[in-house]
Amino acid sequence: MRIVVVGAGLGGVAAAVGLHRLGHEVTLIERGAELREAGTGIVVMPNGLRALDAVGLAEGVREHAMREGRGGLRDRRGRPLLITDLDRVRQQIGTPVIIDRARLHRALRAPLPAELVLTSTPVERLEADSAGVTVIADGEAVARVDAVIAADGIGSRLRAQLFPGHPGLRRTGRMDLRGMLPRPPGLDADLLTSQLVDRRNGAMFGLYPVGENLLYWFTDSALHGAPPDADEARRQMLSLMADWHPVVATVIEDTPAADIYVDPITRLAEPLPSFAVGRIAFLGDAAHAMPPDLGQGSSQAFEDAAALTRHLTGAEPADVPRRLLRYDAERRPSANRMMRAASRQSWLTSRTGLTASLRDALLRAVPSRLATRQLAALWRV
Repeated sequence: MRIVVVGAGLGGVAAAVGLHRLGHEVTLIERGAELREAGTGIVVMPNGLRALDAVGLAEGVREHAMREGRGGLRDRRGRPLLITDLDRVRQQIGTPVIIDRARLHRALRAPLPAELVLTSTPVERLEADSAGVTVIADGEAVARVDAVIAADGIGSRLRAQLFPGHPGLRRTGRMDLRGMLPRPPGLDADLLTSQLVDRRNGAMFGLYPVGENLLYWFTDSALHGAPPDADEARRQMLSLMADWHPVVATVIEDTPAADIYVDPITRLAEPLPSFAVGRIAFLGDAAHAMPPDLGQGSSQAFEDAAALTRHLTGAEPADVPRRLLRYDAERRPSANRMMRAASRQSWLTSRTGLTASLRDALLRAVPSRLATRQLAALWRV
């Protein structure tokens, strides 16, 4: 069967590899001039690793499993609010991976033959009929195929075409600032994999180890107006977090502005009515863009890729619409539940004032064993 995957992000690459290994004639189309993934660190949760296992891509990724940290939520000074037993969760469910995003992308795309990749090709629209789909880029037809996987990201042009009445993206009023740097000496290991929150302004800071020598950090804070450039955003965070745990200012200040990424946090304004339209299926952020608070963005995309690979196993061209409806029935309820959960978590951690004080008091009262069970349930999805 002939299949085009539009978008060479992490989920698109995983889907392309999985479908290629089934024996389908796959073309991966990317608008950029090369296959690459920019950014900092990324967390792949155990459910995402299981999905990569299903398409044969987890082996080179598991070696980056997270081995340090206690996890949970802390106040801005680093004092515990809600602490989990990560060792117990790892034993029960598995261990997340924390890896450089570019390195992960290289590992995932390695099995894909170069001749199956078409770069510098921005797909504008799809023209579908009962027999197939024509892929249009730069005003010309570049492929006629039996199925298309739309993995063209959070700002998906294809989502807007297929669902013209959908409201698209909505900003949450928050800003994501993230970076990576060499690990400073004497770091308090209890802060690793923890998230610090400030009840005064709703800001958050997270810190994760990447291998033995690097740290990945991020902030989440209120955004008023357009997002600033990296240098200005760093200055704002250093001012906002001046009286936080000392490690916060240290890592933000020591990260060059060129290595800092700034984005307004966005999500789908409402769930899509379907992840499949005829011979076209949506994957990853194109299907279920969510806030990053649960670290599930990439893992949900990998689950999409694994499900598509499974449902298209042995498929003939005439089977495609029916098989993709099965994919939708499997993935849409689950992904949308995660999208709602991520939005709830974003709301919880960004509270201020009396609501935040009550939140902190309630979190301190939760026994560690209960918090551990809740985390295990989340990783088991």
